[in-house]
Amino acid sequence: METSTKPVKGKKKPLNETEPVISGNVVDQPVETSPGAFISANTVESSLDQIQKEHVIPVFVKDNEPVISHADFIECTQDIVRDIFHGETIMKPAVRLSHEIKGRIPEARNKPSKELLDHERTIYYERMAFLINIPSIADEVGGNTLSLTIGGVKAYNLDNLYSKKGTDEHFKVFIGFQVKVCTNLCVWTDGFVGDLKVKNLDQLKACIKTLLANYNGQRQLEALNSLNEYSLTEHQFAQLIGRCRMYNYLPSTQKAGLTPLLLNDTQLSSVVRDYYRDESFCRMSDGNINLWKLYNLFTSTNKSSYIDTFADRSVNCFDFVSDVKNALSGDWSSWFLS
Repeated sequence: METSTKPVKGKKKPLNETEPVISGNVVDQPVETSPGAFISANTVESSLDQIQKEHVIPVFVKDNEPVISHADFIECTQDIVRDIFHGETIMKPAVRLSHEIKGRIPEARNKPSKELLDHERTIYYERMAFLINIPSIADEVGGNTLSLTIGGVKAYNLDNLYSKKGTDEHFKVFIGFQVKVCTNLCVWTDGFVGDLKVKNLDQLKACIKTLLANYNGQRQLEALNSLNEYSLTEHQFAQLIGRCRMYNYLPSTQKAGLTPLLLNDTQLSSVVRDYYRDESFCRMSDGNINLWKLYNLFTSTNKSSYIDTFADRSVNCFDFVSDVKNALSGDWSSWFLS
């Protein structure tokens, strides 16, 4: 289903209010997921329906009680989103999985792997990330359409599955914006809970509701828009990338107080490549690049991060570019540009 994404100029309200930022045909039933992967490294595409029908659910070893499954997490988030954003266009969850864990039913324990029948195989994935996009709540930054997006990350490797039910289970939840042209995810600290510990599904629901209720999307849009006002010269860009590579080798005393960029060297190389080649966010003809484009080069290469670091690095990209902006505005000095 297609909906209008043209922003209503002069009528914007914070996105936690009832009136959407844009006009258009809106429904509260899921429609098709957005094309393009929001994360790619070591992941496979999946769906809520596939997880519900085909994946077994891990349990706590000591009492054989089930954990909060990937499907539980996605379903409860989807229900909350439908309730809070009733009347909006809410797309089906886009799901990515990694770290496949295979098994087999007891009756097939002695069979060679190549002889296993489909019903004799079991499977689940250790790590999962999902996004729920709301294209009817959108705005424009730097000529790019952004739509409101809610998502989460679950990695069983962070849980103590050798314990019993009631032990803390770990989740990451976020709300922010997705850039339509490239599916880059824009998340900042105010819309992110990086280590959510809960003991049951009711606690998880309550925490997700609190995050969504307290989120002020208009503030984030204003912060993203402000990145267009500042630019780096080619020399400054080269120095920034070089300092980012140097950061990990600094003495610990020099690291104190600095906001590092958590992207690895391979990802930084991709940023440099796309500085010259990216169709939407490359440099200007004079070599200058504004911070909105730089930020998108960072969030684009972050798609190659593993699921368990993806959301944290997304938030870090915004924090880092915000520090660069403050340095350019003269609010404080930055080692990365000095």
